[in-house]
Amino acid sequence: MRFLMLMIPAVYQPGAPDPEKVIQTMDPEKVARMMKLNEDLHAAGALLALDGLHPLSKGARVSYRGGKPVVTDGPFAEAKEVVGGYWIIQAASKDEALDWARRIPAEDGDIVEVRQIQEMADFPEEVAKAARDSAPKMMSELAPNS
Repeated sequence: MRFLMLMIPAVYQPGAPDPEKVIQTMDPEKVARMMKLNEDLHAAGALLALDGLHPLSKGARVSYRGGKPVVTDGPFAEAKEVVGGYWIIQAASKDEALDWARRIPAEDGDIVEVRQIQEMADFPEEVAKAARDSAPKMMSELAPNS
């Protein structure tokens, strides 16, 4: 099973210090601990992907109103929990994914959300077939368990 672990750092939340300044003053020891976790995930064959994300001030959202896309540049005043990065891991169970999440060297106020990624096998056969029939080459390349 694949799981997405979303890092929701306290520093990206409304009212926190400027994330750009925090990034410039990051503790090298904390970075080393995070890299150790990433190395452990990789060595265990569990790491599929990971990335950090820029702050909301550099992002944009596309919302849809009346069937038309509307672009809004960040930051977003209504944002309550902002994702700062993610890992995609392979784990035998939710408990195993949670074991990895517990090892993340997070700071007070940080949150890590763990969510299982849907596979084609999770959908009714007619839905999976419609997806495979619509874009067979792409689906075979993107969906490891289709």
